[in-house]
Amino acid sequence: MTDVGESVTEWLRLWNEGDQQGIERVTALVYRDLRRLAAYHLDRESHADSLQPTELVHEAYLRVSAIRNIDWKCRAHFLSIVTATMRRILVDQARARAAAKRDNRGFGAEEAGRENTQLDILAVDQVLECLAVSYPRCARVVELRFFGDMEYHEIAQLMDMSLATVERDWRFARAWLQKKMTDSDGR
Repeated sequence: MTDVGESVTEWLRLWNEGDQQGIERVTALVYRDLRRLAAYHLDRESHADSLQPTELVHEAYLRVSAIRNIDWKCRAHFLSIVTATMRRILVDQARARAAAKRDNRGFGAEEAGRENTQLDILAVDQVLECLAVSYPRCARVVELRFFGDMEYHEIAQLMDMSLATVERDWRFARAWLQKKMTDSDGR
């Protein structure tokens, strides 16, 4: 019996070659990890009741399965793409909720109380995009660590970097993001 990582890598290779069953097998092999990631994201989301982990996994699956021309490397590479996709789904939802609130003439105290929390994912996304302009590698480390719930050694392997560099980038990026988030709160 082969290791799950090797199986995923083999199915990704077959998908690269046009075998549509590849994405289905990859998803089946990493489904538990995908559900864990989705639950992790939704636990941080103020409107977690609006989307269930299974729904987030399925939406991410639909988007990722439509991607063409990616030279899939390994299980971690696949999970990093799914992580970025989940982040985009959640950001899109937060933007839609914010737009709907702006369009409503009035809303209840419950919604008003949640508004600041809801917009946090938008603020994080916006500041992370700013980080990516000047420090793209650091932004990628944050995305994989914060949104992907990946360990330092997994990120190092995926990005082909030393563990020390990943840890250094993470520390730098956290400080940079905290400063930017604090600066924007003080305006």
